Amino acid sequence: MVLALIIFVITYVLMIAFPKYRAYVALTSAVIFVACDILPLGGILTSIDWNVILMIAGTMGIVALFIESKMPSKLADLIIGKMPNVKWTIIALSLFSGVISAFVDNVATVLMVAPVAITIAKKLKLSPIPSVIAISIASNLQGVATLVGDTTSIMLGAYAKMDFLDFFWMKGRPGMFWVVQLGMIAATFIVFLVFRKQNQTVNIESITQVNDFFPTVLLSGTIVLLILASFLPNKPEATNGIICMSLFFIGIIYESFRQKSVSVIPRTLKEVDFFTILLLSSLFVVIEGIKQAGVIDSIASLFVKVGGNSVFLMYSLLLWASVLFSAFIDNIPYVATMLPVVTGIASYMGIKPYVLYFGLLCGATLGGNLTPIGASANITSIGILRKQGYEVRNSEFMKLSVPYTLTAVTTAYILVWLLWGMSI
Repeated sequence: MVLALIIFVITYVLMIAFPKYRAYVALTSAVIFVACDILPLGGILTSIDWNVILMIAGTMGIVALFIESKMPSKLADLIIGKMPNVKWTIIALSLFSGVISAFVDNVATVLMVAPVAITIAKKLKLSPIPSVIAISIASNLQGVATLVGDTTSIMLGAYAKMDFLDFFWMKGRPGMFWVVQLGMIAATFIVFLVFRKQNQTVNIESITQVNDFFPTVLLSGTIVLLILASFLPNKPEATNGIICMSLFFIGIIYESFRQKSVSVIPRTLKEVDFFTILLLSSLFVVIEGIKQAGVIDSIASLFVKVGGNSVFLMYSLLLWASVLFSAFIDNIPYVATMLPVVTGIASYMGIKPYVLYFGLLCGATLGGNLTPIGASANITSIGILRKQGYEVRNSEFMKLSVPYTLTAVTTAYILVWLLWGMSI
């Protein structure tokens, strides 16, 4: 157990120190776990959650086709055309990015919506920094609203055997979707306060034209099929992943015939984040290794000692610690590590784990909004601005992100406890 813990700690330190290489660090760590016989060679394939991997890969591919169809740009143009001034345009773009991000990867959402905000700012000779930040943090917030909105949601859904509808209504109670929506309403008030003086008018010269609606049908079909699959009894564990991958393959085959060229296949595959897929696959192996070595049980018992027998104290500790950690480290490896820990804590305390699962998900996902480096979407938005010649200071980012995030997290903290903690 000591050797496994040392390898695991070194892995985490290296992933934090070298974020560009964290997938290769995790892969190396996985190889070491097997080489040291901490995890048997035969346990590699069974330790990887293929449903998560397939869901992520398939969803990324479908989203790439959806973006290429220009449908998101058209929707943004239609929304902006109905807004009276800059203030409401930024609020609308923020809300729009949130809606998109509930079903599309957060980074992809920022790549879609941020250029629209930059164009508007240039026309009005304003700095686009505040509006792009608003779009980025809104996309991170709403990513946790549905099963397919964020990698962490996909991971929790697969681990806790939750289906698409469970994020809306689960075991007779409102799910995470409604918690996030109320958090978004509260946080949007912060956006209103920040931009309250920007009353310049906005005009859209032309609406983006969409010539291919099939990717939109494909994305909508993915959501519908995931909902229908949630009603199937005794379905295979990889059902959701198979659905997403199947529709992705249908999409690239259709586009190849429509464009009369197979160039769409490598172009779309290029948009799939294989780096994240490699990272997750390797982490599944590492986590299974430390689980087999007894590290997970030891961490869980340590949390129980700190939190005592109070479920509320444990829930509070888990959520706010996750907010703090996720402000500085990537939430994907953090959530992957903590899910089995949370399960162990719930088992020690003799309770259902859902309130702790949701506390972990809220803290780890929303906490990434606190800093410019806490979420991939934030890093992407800053990169987009830098390419346009705008440097974002930490203080400038956190002027909006800190009150926005604390408002959203506090709202979620209260609601999750009222819905899922009070009855324990």
